[in-house]
Amino acid sequence: MSLSVRFGLAGLLALGGAAPVSAGAPQAGAMDAAVQAAMAQTGAKGVAVALIAGGKVVSVKTYGARNAKGEPLTADTILYGASLTKAVFGYLVTQLASEKKLDLDAPIAAMLPRPLPEYGNLDAYGNWGDLAGDARWRKVTPRHALNHATGFANFAFLEPDKKLRFHFDPGTSYAYSGEGISLLQFGIERGLGLSVEKELQRRFFQPLGMTRTSLIWQDGFGTNLADGWDETGKPEPHDDRSRVRAAGSMDTTIHDLAEMAAAMVRGYGLPRAWRVEYARGTQAIQSRTQFPTLNNPAGPGEGTRARAALGVVAFAGPQGAGWFKGGHNDVTANTLVCLERGQRCVLILGNDVRIERAFPKLVKAALGETGVPYRWEYGFKD
Repeated sequence: MSLSVRFGLAGLLALGGAAPVSAGAPQAGAMDAAVQAAMAQTGAKGVAVALIAGGKVVSVKTYGARNAKGEPLTADTILYGASLTKAVFGYLVTQLASEKKLDLDAPIAAMLPRPLPEYGNLDAYGNWGDLAGDARWRKVTPRHALNHATGFANFAFLEPDKKLRFHFDPGTSYAYSGEGISLLQFGIERGLGLSVEKELQRRFFQPLGMTRTSLIWQDGFGTNLADGWDETGKPEPHDDRSRVRAAGSMDTTIHDLAEMAAAMVRGYGLPRAWRVEYARGTQAIQSRTQFPTLNNPAGPGEGTRARAALGVVAFAGPQGAGWFKGGHNDVTANTLVCLERGQRCVLILGNDVRIERAFPKLVKAALGETGVPYRWEYGFKD
């Protein structure tokens, strides 16, 4: 087991002020013990954890291996960000809205010089030509996309005929959708003429010292790169993503993404009102669980009172308001949970999907009881 420490856990207590344990301040050594127990219980080979208090990174630790050779996972190891990309993209869009470069509640179609279906099926973005004959594409807004309320399935390739379609009117329901995020990326890049990658680098990654973060593969990543392990414990190589996908192509490190998470919770680069807007839940969630994304209505006592915000999910718990976002593929399990009180977060990046089962216990060890709706998010509570 490798261990990379930026500051001791005692520093978290100091920066967190005099908040009592019941308000979420961890006991010294609590996270170390919790992570080691979680890895033993789940069999997970690698995990990285960052703690944030007062809007500052106070601890970065890594555990286990980055590949089947047993090479250590370190604070600078490239890990797949997965859908945590959506939270970062949502923060960028919020900043663009604060600068009046776009309107969160105006149609994305108004950003484009041509009707959306006329762009046809673009491999780098989406199958927009499939929407010809259904005028609802004119109604989709940036907020709908970030709220997962466009009406699309998660991805068109999951449809029986592989075609993009609306399953409900935009804004009327919640259904997790990477296609919606891709549509907003298309509007920004083709309509506003802005590169999502370049804007993220210029506005956030470079100023925050995130030198090993990108939404597209960089050759330098290969020198310290994490592969992953699936549910059966089978190792799989890291996927070198060759296209910028705001829905989930970010490669990063625990060091880098912790800096971004700290910036987000303290409101870096946003007027206060717009920082509030970023994590303000505006879309009711009617599903029993997050996946499957469609035909999954909540029955009595099911579902969640959490609401979708601008790339994250807002919730209220015993410590007040918070927000979270997960990231997942066959060999990746990530979570970011932030509490507004004390500007406290825990960021967990796992290059072994099996660590996901331990997220409720790990977040509790870091922040105390939060109110994150795990049963809705993952289909399990603990």
